[in-house]
Amino acid sequence: MEWRERIEAVWADAGQLDEAELVRRVDEIAAERPDDPVGLWQRGGARDSTGDPEGAVGFYRAALAAGLPDTERAQCVIQLASTVRNLGRPEESLELLREEFAGRPANDEYADAAVAFAALALVDLGRPVEAVSALLHALTPHLPRYHRSVPAYADALLERDA
Repeated sequence: MEWRERIEAVWADAGQLDEAELVRRVDEIAAERPDDPVGLWQRGGARDSTGDPEGAVGFYRAALAAGLPDTERAQCVIQLASTVRNLGRPEESLELLREEFAGRPANDEYADAAVAFAALALVDLGRPVEAVSALLHALTPHLPRYHRSVPAYADALLERDA
């Protein structure tokens, strides 16, 4: 199997592995390419999913600095934003998501996920109306109808809250 396929196979088996084994297996494969940004990102993900958010943050930041491809970069930023929010830093979470997704098209495959995690940070910041409004805007393209009324109501929530 190719390198990426082996990492994906570990994740496919993650539900049957204990936390230490998951981290060990991901680290073992990633060690074959110690500076590979995807390997660094995967090492962060292994720590994040096994209850070591502080350990994950360093690997996520290293992966981003090493130059992840766009799709992996989007996922890594979302994971980093989620982790820092869980560590009690929702403002940083929101800023990471805004910086990464501001220049991406609205139909980017991870745009809705970014909005979901931004909404969580907004709630943590005591801004639930902004969170609901953002979620309604993200949901609108997926609705069979009401493409004008739902965003209008979402905007009205913000105006009423202002």
